Amino acid sequence: MFIYGFAAFLIITLSSWGFHAHRIINRAAVYTLPSSLSKFYKNNIEYISENSVNPDKRRYVSPGEAERHFIDIDTYGPDPFESIPKRWDDAVAKFSEDSLRKRGIVPWQIHLSYYQLVEAFKEKNINQILRISADIGHYIADAHSPLHTTENYNGQLSGQEGIHGFWESRLPELFAHEYNYFVGRASYIEQPLSYAWDIVKSSSLLTDTLLRIEKQLDSSTAPDQKFIYETRNNNLIRTYSKNYSRNYHEALGGMVERQMQGSILSIGSYWYTAWVDAGQPDL
Repeated sequence: MFIYGFAAFLIITLSSWGFHAHRIINRAAVYTLPSSLSKFYKNNIEYISENSVNPDKRRYVSPGEAERHFIDIDTYGPDPFESIPKRWDDAVAKFSEDSLRKRGIVPWQIHLSYYQLVEAFKEKNINQILRISADIGHYIADAHSPLHTTENYNGQLSGQEGIHGFWESRLPELFAHEYNYFVGRASYIEQPLSYAWDIVKSSSLLTDTLLRIEKQLDSSTAPDQKFIYETRNNNLIRTYSKNYSRNYHEALGGMVERQMQGSILSIGSYWYTAWVDAGQPDL
């Protein structure tokens, strides 16, 4: 009964890699937790799910929020993961804090949120545990999006404007019902900061591929076959056609689904690790 009900919920509610996707990813992460922790999160699953979108709500009104969602890793040279110190203080000493924040700080934000969650667990501060759990879930999911790791975040530098919403929103909107969100059990993360950087690196390695595939598909598709007009909320909008979207989705070979799956497992693992590092408090 649970599997059927939860799968149906995913299919019905996941319409984009936006508010709905963040809610679903965090909701699914609850089911990766061991029984010793899952009861607490299941009892609060609605809060976790609904509040996982708060960072996006704050993004354009709260100073310093936007930089937490991305990192333009390709602005650090041809071998960025060797040139950027992983520790925040070391990176500040090399590049300056203003420069880092301008280019995005998502791996450091994940690490900071993890430490905040550890402290909340130690204090058994339920409100803080839930708030930070939802926030870190959002940042981890964003780090799994390849277009959150590049200066060319919307294809504006390669003549592919709109690809951000295409990859994150249109494809899940059309094909979410085909995805599998049951990803196994959360595990303890030995080095939370390194793990955050590993997420960013894995995501960034996909950027060129998703851009190249769309460019190739565009070159072989007539313009009137690429876009259509749909009515949504009484507004006529221009969007990618279903056929074009299907062709792109298939050419990506499951990339969007895998990144969502990775988000789910990573979020559960960070929650679990913070709880273990706090001494496994009885909640």
